[in-house]
Parts: sequence; structure tokens; C-alpha cells
Amino acid sequence: MNEIIIAPSVLSMDFSKMQEQTKELNESKAKWLHFDVMDGHFVKNLTFGAYILNGFKKTSDLYMDVHLMMTNPMDYIEDFKNAGANQITIHTESFSNDVSKLSEAIKTIHDMGMDAGLTLKPSTAIEPFECLLTEIETFLVMSVEPGFGGQSFMEDQLQKVQWLKKKREEKGLSYRIEIDGGINDKTAIKAIESGCDTLVAGSYVFKNGIKQSIEGLLK
Repeated sequence: MNEIIIAPSVLSMDFSKMQEQTKELNESKAKWLHFDVMDGHFVKNLTFGAYILNGFKKTSDLYMDVHLMMTNPMDYIEDFKNAGANQITIHTESFSNDVSKLSEAIKTIHDMGMDAGLTLKPSTAIEPFECLLTEIETFLVMSVEPGFGGQSFMEDQLQKVQWLKKKREEKGLSYRIEIDGGINDKTAIKAIESGCDTLVAGSYVFKNGIKQSIEGLLK
């Protein structure tokens, strides 16, 4: 199994304390920073663009994990590359669940020197995308409906995690299994036991003490 990594979601950060909290993140046991990018169309919320990522890149050496909840994500790939993204995760639904188009998008992300991740909404079946597992570095399982932070954990989505773990073992692959939504000290245990190795945590981390929360999740 891969090393367990905590990826705090900056969507839950108090931006009036951005410098202070970024310093805490840098000094914590977190290794990734997670950026939820929403365009107000693919989901009914609007967050931030590449300029925010660029600001964090200037003050942190953490791995920049960018989750694009966008209708036309490929229009912005270069912007995020230039801002310092290490990984771009795209939604299957942004490409009408077309495997061929998704494969082309993954190749474009790789050609630009970034890791590629794949994700889908809770209601979208995961099995049709088995053929893409050999092409990605990360598969992100959404354990809430994408669009807003602070939602309750959808335990039924752990079935996708278990499926991903089984396929990874069967195929001898090494992609990371990431989960995003409702992660806290209790749901983290269930996620890890199901096969997750990368936990996105927002509200739990920033409302309960950054360093302590991250250490708690790793235990």
C-alpha cells in the first residue's frame, strides 16, 4: 500500500489568516495541498482560479493537487501548469464520460509535465473507466456531492474505493486512491481500511487545529 498522505483543502482555509495558516501547513505532516476549482457552471459554486495557486506556490513547497470541477477544464490546463500545479484531476462528466476524450486529456496533462488524476460524481458508475487506470497517477473518489464544503460523508462511496483497490492489486498498478468529502477522525479510518491512501480534509483540519488534526488523521 502507498504511504498515507493528507491533502488539506484550501477551500476551507480562513483567507484572512492565509500566511499564518500556510506556515502551519508547511510545518505540519501534510504533503499535499488540495485546490477545489469550481466554475459556477459544472457545479453551482464559484471558487478561485490559477492565481490563487500561484500565491500558494510562492510560499509553500507542498505538492499542489488541483481538482477541476469545470465544464471546459482543458481551456485552463496551461494556466494551472504555469501557476505551479503538480497534478490535475479532471471529471469524467466534463467529457460526457467519453473514455477516448478522457484519454486524450490525460495525455495532454502528462505532456505538460504534470500528474493526471481522474474523478467522478457519486452518482456516476466507476466501472466504465477501468481501461484508464493504467494511464493515471490518482483516482479521486468523491464522498460528497461536488460543489460545497462541509457536507456529510457518503459511506456508500467506499464501494468505489474497494473496487479501485482490487483493480490496482489485480493489475499490479500503483495509482493513488484519494477521497474527498466529509473526512474527519472517524471517516478517515473507514476510508483507509477500504483502501484509500490520500485523504482530502477541509473543515476538519482548519476548524480543529491544523497540525493536531493532520497528525490525528495519520494515526
